[in-house]
Amino acid sequence: MKTLLGIGAGNAVEWFDWAIYATFASFISTQLFSKADPTSAFLATTAIFAVGFVARPFGATVFGLIGDKVGRKAAMTMAVGLGSIGSLIIAITPTYASIGAGASVILLVARLLQGLAHGGELPSAQTYLAEVAPAPKRGLYSTLIYFSGTTGIVFGTLLGAVLTVVLTPEQMASFGWRIPFAIGALLGLYTLVMRSRLKETDQFQEQKSAKATAVIKGPSAISQILANWRQALQVVGLTVGLTVVYYVWSVSTPAYAISTLKMDPATALWTGVAANLVFMAVLPLWGKLSDRIGRRPVLLIASVGAAVLQFPMSALLHGEAWQLFVSMSVMLIFIAASCAIVPAVYSELFPTSIRTIGSAVPYAIAVAAFGGTAAFLQAGFSAWFGPVSGPHAFSIYIMVLLLISALTVIKLPETRGKVLTD
Repeated sequence: MKTLLGIGAGNAVEWFDWAIYATFASFISTQLFSKADPTSAFLATTAIFAVGFVARPFGATVFGLIGDKVGRKAAMTMAVGLGSIGSLIIAITPTYASIGAGASVILLVARLLQGLAHGGELPSAQTYLAEVAPAPKRGLYSTLIYFSGTTGIVFGTLLGAVLTVVLTPEQMASFGWRIPFAIGALLGLYTLVMRSRLKETDQFQEQKSAKATAVIKGPSAISQILANWRQALQVVGLTVGLTVVYYVWSVSTPAYAISTLKMDPATALWTGVAANLVFMAVLPLWGKLSDRIGRRPVLLIASVGAAVLQFPMSALLHGEAWQLFVSMSVMLIFIAASCAIVPAVYSELFPTSIRTIGSAVPYAIAVAAFGGTAAFLQAGFSAWFGPVSGPHAFSIYIMVLLLISALTVIKLPETRGKVLTD
């Protein structure tokens, strides 16, 4: 239980940090950028949010190497520590009125640190979790990654709702928006201590001992990555559909309902939280099912089901709260099928010596290229093709990516119950 808590808490904190930046972006733009042009300030704030996605592949590379060379525990601990430093910097950054453009630069540096940390958090945590989980229950155990991450997102959203009720608009603009980042920093430091007390995985220890006693030097990490290029492409193929459909229906759909469908912000916020609770509830069910019938059938249900329902659920959404809840919940039930088990699948594709970096780099690249641009393209398609044709075009884009993921699943080996040894 201590192990699961250490993994889940750190993952939740990283996702919490990611969510609160988006939640409080409007306040950040007024405090850390010039107030002369509010629109430009907000766009600059969202651009810095995107910088975090750009930094992920670099974080995946750095922490992937640490995880495979130094240890899984070391990579997890350093990632959550770096993320908490980024949150602390944002919490105490002086305003634009105090130091001018320096405030914007400090924010950029903090987001780069958080992007590096987030790029290393998920692959190192999922690798550690996969290696400590019993092989027959690895699918169930892997659901902890998205369950804990969504917990962090929901907590950040609820904290934002509470603060906006308790504090006045002036207090929120002055100091209230800093509170979540300070909380994130404290939680991150506490989780750092928790993770530092975890044991290293047996698989990594055995590999380390084997290397220390080997007479003949084994292949280098680079040569092993090149030898496993098919698995890296499979990670990309699995991720492109998953990351876009997840970000659209879990994160940006409530914002789309507010901005485009003119839904009451508070209603959309609470409805989105309720739908994500449905998502969390079904994650363990899909994980257990994959341990019984296999990874491939569950992944196919996820990709094909989400693709088939994309148009009907998008058409259902017209601005009513029940429509938002039903459409989000239905889509998230199918999306949960893949989110529940891909942490296990990624780890089961690679040998112990490159298990972290082998999945980390292709995953981070796919998330940065497709997940990081999902919200922009969702709004862009409407602007480019009009309010009617735009959403249809974006749905086709999502369905094509889900088809790529489905075709990737067909080519995957079945890894249910695989023993993670070389």
